[in-house]
Amino acid sequence: MGARCERAVGLAFDAFCRGTPEVMEDVEALDVEIDREELETHALILRILALRQPVADDLRLLATALRLVTDLERIGDEAVNIGERVVQHDGEAKRIIGGPLALMANTTLDMLHRALDAFVRWDDTDASHVMGCDDAVDALCAKIIAAMTEHMSEHSEEVPAGLRVIRVAKFLERIADHATNVAEEVIFMVRADDVRHGKWQLSGATPPPTTSF
Repeated sequence: MGARCERAVGLAFDAFCRGTPEVMEDVEALDVEIDREELETHALILRILALRQPVADDLRLLATALRLVTDLERIGDEAVNIGERVVQHDGEAKRIIGGPLALMANTTLDMLHRALDAFVRWDDTDASHVMGCDDAVDALCAKIIAAMTEHMSEHSEEVPAGLRVIRVAKFLERIADHATNVAEEVIFMVRADDVRHGKWQLSGATPPPTTSF
């Protein structure tokens, strides 16, 4: 399921850059498989919980997997959203911001790959690294939106193309958020620590209690 997500996002972004809408059939087919696998995995986890009554590491693995498949399914949806913005001849907007947009896509895909690899290897260190990359993606997204806003204000005919670039940047930012969620879920699985929202990092905040199971 994770591999299909990586491929779907890569195909959709490449199609957007090249202006090849025919690739959308492949992206949509991958999304259908991702949806099917989410349902199958969810049903299997619930069956294991009901019949095996797992505890400790096994229970955390299943709890993590329940949340993880939801994030992966949403990543598949975002890949389709990117593909729906593919236009063959799309003005100057993509060329102007091509470098930062490509860097954003590469960073996002690397985050997703490393988060999934951390899940497979029970590697909380690599998961922590993924969480640290999200700010860079957010900064690139803000840079792209600012550049497109300025470009559209000076070239009104470029508004549709500029808006498509902005939407793709936002979709990539959301995919990075889902990759961050996966990394947080891995840390919970490995250490039984709930690190969502970084709430204990705030000044004076109390760290969340360690889960007993």
